[in-house]
Amino acid sequence: MLATTLAGVISISAAAVFSFTLLSKMVERMVSLSVGIMLSTSLLHALPEAFESGADTHSLFAALLAGLLAFFMLEKLAILRHSHHHEGDGHHHAHGHDKHEAGRAGWMILVGDGMHNFTDGILIAAAFLADPQLGIVTGVAIIAHEIPQEIGDFIVLLNAGFSRTRAYVYNLLCSLLAVAGGLLGYYTLDSAKHLIPYVLVFASSGFIYIAVSDLMPQMQRRATLKETVPQVLLIALGVCIVLFLTAAHH
Repeated sequence: MLATTLAGVISISAAAVFSFTLLSKMVERMVSLSVGIMLSTSLLHALPEAFESGADTHSLFAALLAGLLAFFMLEKLAILRHSHHHEGDGHHHAHGHDKHEAGRAGWMILVGDGMHNFTDGILIAAAFLADPQLGIVTGVAIIAHEIPQEIGDFIVLLNAGFSRTRAYVYNLLCSLLAVAGGLLGYYTLDSAKHLIPYVLVFASSGFIYIAVSDLMPQMQRRATLKETVPQVLLIALGVCIVLFLTAAHH
């Protein structure tokens, strides 16, 4: 319980300090960093872990497909609700609509992040059940890989129009799902161990969907070379951060 709570609170607070002080003036630029972090966390860390677990490959791909379609439907519902709300009001929504588009990514990132944290909690519980020392090491490793991911999340939330306080509170609530995952894992792990890869895949599908369908199109609107070079460099930096921490984690 202590390990999962600390893992959540420390990673969120450290990410908040970075995001709100060093990065807050460059939120639009930092969306590129967040894309690099989210895609590489999913494709180089979580998905390989799931596929190396020995779970059925076809079933894992089915879970990935289900996740992508579920996030598509979640976004579709948000768009339908928004267009119904503004139907026939005669206003032009160009600027606000951009903000709303980013806002959808904010809510979806919280869903994906909540599931990811829930899985982290289960993994910490599994490690403690195997060996308390391994549990502590796993907790520290999870904090290390969560911090850059949470920085990415904060950037998306700020870009989506969330206030700093709201972004922190929502992210903290999501991080506490690690405690719920830890409790569930501790009491049911023997029978539910086989589900971990599927939860990992589903959470990853959320990060991939948000990066590819919401954040990258925002970045493509700024098509000048002056804008493109920093975008590419920041995506590469995000990938390098995750590679470095994944290597440390292993």
